[in-house]
Amino acid sequence: MEESEKTLDVITIGRASVDLYGQQIGSRLEDVTSFAKSVGGCPANIAIGTARLGLNAAWLGRVGDEAFGRFITEQMAREGASTQGIIIDKDRLTALAILGVEDDKRFPLIFYREDCADMALTEGDVSEDFIASARSVLVTGTHFSRPHTAAAQKVAINFAKAYGAKVIFDIDFRPNLWGLAGHGAGEERYIRSHTVSERLKSVLPHCDLVVGTEEEILIGSGEADLDAALRTIRQVSSAVIVLKRGPMGCIVYDGAIPYTIEDGIVGEGFPIDVYNTLGAGDAFMSGFLRGWLRGEPLEVCATWANACGAFAVSRLLCSPEIPSFDELSQFLTHGSAQTALRKDRALNHIHWATTGRRRDYPTLKGLAVDHRAQFEDMAARVGADPARISGFKLLAVAAAARVADGRDGFGMLLDDKHGREALFAAAKQPNFWIGRPVELPGSRPLKFEFSQDMGSRLIEWPVDHCIKCLAFFHPDDPDAMRLEQVEKLGALYDAARSVGREILIEIIAGKNGPVDAQTLPRVLSELYSAGIKPDWWKLEPQTDASAWALIDETIVANDIWCRGVVLLGLEAPAADLEAAFRATAGSKTVKGFTVGRTIFASAAEKWLAGEIEDEAAIADMAEKFTRLVDAWEARTQ
Repeated sequence: MEESEKTLDVITIGRASVDLYGQQIGSRLEDVTSFAKSVGGCPANIAIGTARLGLNAAWLGRVGDEAFGRFITEQMAREGASTQGIIIDKDRLTALAILGVEDDKRFPLIFYREDCADMALTEGDVSEDFIASARSVLVTGTHFSRPHTAAAQKVAINFAKAYGAKVIFDIDFRPNLWGLAGHGAGEERYIRSHTVSERLKSVLPHCDLVVGTEEEILIGSGEADLDAALRTIRQVSSAVIVLKRGPMGCIVYDGAIPYTIEDGIVGEGFPIDVYNTLGAGDAFMSGFLRGWLRGEPLEVCATWANACGAFAVSRLLCSPEIPSFDELSQFLTHGSAQTALRKDRALNHIHWATTGRRRDYPTLKGLAVDHRAQFEDMAARVGADPARISGFKLLAVAAAARVADGRDGFGMLLDDKHGREALFAAAKQPNFWIGRPVELPGSRPLKFEFSQDMGSRLIEWPVDHCIKCLAFFHPDDPDAMRLEQVEKLGALYDAARSVGREILIEIIAGKNGPVDAQTLPRVLSELYSAGIKPDWWKLEPQTDASAWALIDETIVANDIWCRGVVLLGLEAPAADLEAAFRATAGSKTVKGFTVGRTIFASAAEKWLAGEIEDEAAIADMAEKFTRLVDAWEARTQ
């Protein structure tokens, strides 16, 4: 295969686990009560990290035929890494790793890897065509600890050499995974072993790049002294050697080992507060490979590697903390006033926007039935039992699903109060976007429904449900009113980022003062100035394109990562909404609409009154929703 025909920059081989990180920092694992879940395992982390940094990456290995195995596969796909090399093992479970942070030096770690799926990799799992499609293959130390996994990696090395691919060796030494320490010694980093050293040394002659910590360089060479270890590796391998030194950065050796080992290519570390060192090496490798596989000078590779490692040690998890290339570039260009990068709001926003969002939504056409007070008033008006409201919302889900017909870009707004069953039904629809309101209906100043402690409430939501919050906000409101609402929205925004949920902020200004082309840009500017950068805005229709141009300008000036704007309806006639859609034709930020009463009001009142059956209500809503979808898609014609 010609180099230009290769579709992958790197295939990583070896461990993949589900990591469960204790969320009580400064606590023994014995006392941890809740955990955060992520993909873990050195090569799996590197596949994700390199994909985030812009390389075409894949992981080759096995996962179990269960929820955790599917999670790894699906997360790889979400991250942009190829899943072509993932094998489903129907006889074994996906590996687990349980981790904690006791302080800045102790990170207890328990591996659950007895007969796990990834350690069942065999030679037959390594496809020659798959390896031939890559410019490099990364093998890892742990998979040389068993004969069958070692044989699989050796087959991959031979195929890589045959097709001109580079071979990368991450020594990745975990003593207890070699049987050198007990189950409770997961964080142990070095136990000398002649047997281990001999196996690892046999790999070195085949490598183009060897990366390890000081302890890993020692075990990989069999030497007890770092200077001797580097020289021993050089005797058997011409590979570029990268010595990782934690907070001191790294040293790169290309060619002869200098008389003083400090005279290699030194990559300086970054002054970062240590939060958790687990996974830092995988972030480091991801950054180094982003440069090395794209032909950057070794000095640049080292800088990128150290910076990625700095991000990882400043945050809690492993693969989720590796930066995107946009985030890395922002840090290298502008630096950070924070030595704890997890506290840098600008970097965190880029991290969220480029790695935290689970799906793309180029357009969004939504049916909004999250109304509570309006449905209750309607039920009272026709003498219906309020308990019937939840049944109607199930019909609305059926109508929206009928219109969507499995296509991307459709969704719903549904509430907890009357829409619990509808939320369950909507979650079963393929590709549905789901938003949920949190405001107390009609509140001004803004109050939250049910509880003012939004962080505790949001943690119970599915991760792909978007927070929706309506604020009646006018830029000429009294100062006390504006400040109170900004503070409330700011608290909600912080809660959303803390628990990893998207947020849509809906602004209605027209009910509380005159509106002109500057009104909404002024509101948005005030919220942006307070550090509030929602994923979505939901805004009132504007009368002409010039108003949208000002809104576009405001959003782009403050947040290039904003997903965009969706229009609200306020029970406007369909013809008025169609005109409003046409006014957005030139907008760069308006992505769609979430409209409610224009679509459901008539059907809801008749159904609650017992005048029509289920199918008639569904058909009526589907027809009106379809009309708006067609109008939206035709707005530029």
